[in-house]
Amino acid sequence: MARIGFIGLGMMGLPMARNLLRRGNSLLACDSSAAARDALLEGAPAGAVAFAATPAELAAGVELVVLMLPDSKIVSAVMEGEGGLLGALRPGHLVIDMGSSLPGETRRLAPLVAAKGANLADAPVSGGVAKARTGTLAIMFGGDDAAWARAEPVLGCVGEALIRCGSIGAGHAMKALNNFVYGAGLLAAAEAFRMGEKLGLDLNILAEVMNASSGRNVATESKAQAMIQGTYPVGFQIGLMRKDLATAAAIAAETGEPARALTTALELYNQAVDALGPRVDTTEIHRYLGMKK
Repeated sequence: MARIGFIGLGMMGLPMARNLLRRGNSLLACDSSAAARDALLEGAPAGAVAFAATPAELAAGVELVVLMLPDSKIVSAVMEGEGGLLGALRPGHLVIDMGSSLPGETRRLAPLVAAKGANLADAPVSGGVAKARTGTLAIMFGGDDAAWARAEPVLGCVGEALIRCGSIGAGHAMKALNNFVYGAGLLAAAEAFRMGEKLGLDLNILAEVMNASSGRNVATESKAQAMIQGTYPVGFQIGLMRKDLATAAAIAAETGEPARALTTALELYNQAVDALGPRVDTTEIHRYLGMKK
């Protein structure tokens, strides 16, 4: 059992925090939403949850802090803003950024944290809300051996596949590149289904062919029916896919890689988000392609 600081009780953070509680940990949490704070208290063991008014106040009460925040801009505000973590860090603190941040920003923050005698690690997740609820997320860890030794027991409460990716920022980079490949595969499958429909093909058989052949990918295996039937149940929001593709584009710019497939995918997802809004499921890229003339 440990007392863990947790900042960010959103769609992913709330079920992750609940799994930490189920595994016998106590939490000192921080979130601007009263509804999110109330939701964490529901069903929590008596005395297992307390709240801090600011990140700095939270840092005063714990030695390990998990961040589950939407993007690097918000991470920077939580770290460096008024009442932020950075000013309150002390030797022995470990901060784990489990959101999908920009790798370059993560690397920028690391020496600022180290100057306080603390350590920063990145551990973004994959698997969506469903796996966040069951504690079976895939987690990509970037950080040194000391950070890993302290983080592993905590990560094991919320994830099933824990993968060490390298030094600080490597986890965020690999998460973004993985999601680029997923997003491009989904886009290719959506276009293939659109063409198959216009040819009068049986789309269920087309999906069967793909999944028995070299076209198989996560999208054809788990998202085909959502596209074929036009149901598009909300899981991984298309706005989050766009954000991950933008992160991958930042990596392309940093490395000087032209990344032409990425550029095309990001352009189409940007258009789809503009047309459909950011909160619909990522499979609605298929619906957008049917709208696009």
